[in-house]
Amino acid sequence: MQVIECDVPSGSALSRELIGNAHFHDSYRAPLARPELGIVDIFFALFGHTPLWMKLLLIVRNAAARLAGLEAPMVAEIMRPKVSETYGVGDKIGPWPIFFIGDNEIVAGRNNRHMDFRLSVLKATDGDAMSVVVSTICTVHNAFGKSICSSSFPSIAMAFGR
Repeated sequence: MQVIECDVPSGSALSRELIGNAHFHDSYRAPLARPELGIVDIFFALFGHTPLWMKLLLIVRNAAARLAGLEAPMVAEIMRPKVSETYGVGDKIGPWPIFFIGDNEIVAGRNNRHMDFRLSVLKATDGDAMSVVVSTICTVHNAFGKSICSSSFPSIAMAFGR
């Protein structure tokens, strides 16, 4: 699978203003092996299979984040993400609230006192082929948020095994 770094696609629901004001953003494109999948299935194919060791690290990290005043997913949301038959804005997909959902894109994330982040999963056309573009945006509100974003916001390339 060839994964390439790219710009956030112009057709994304992520606004240019949000991207321009971000402290951190990245975007990666990979061929979509199963273009018949819906956007929710693609989202869970990428982010629904976290190894146990990573789940345990997320639980510890989230406990520390809550002590620092951040809203963070609970243990159950990490260990057993709920999969619903339908999703809408405001529902949670995995541990994150949905900010936008369309036929070809989901934007989820979280707003906190220190920082906000958005994760976009976009099903895109690449000529005759389909691809998936995963973009991450982190907007900080203060020095603590900048520290969190800079030190603990891993590149979404991990989702593609890079």
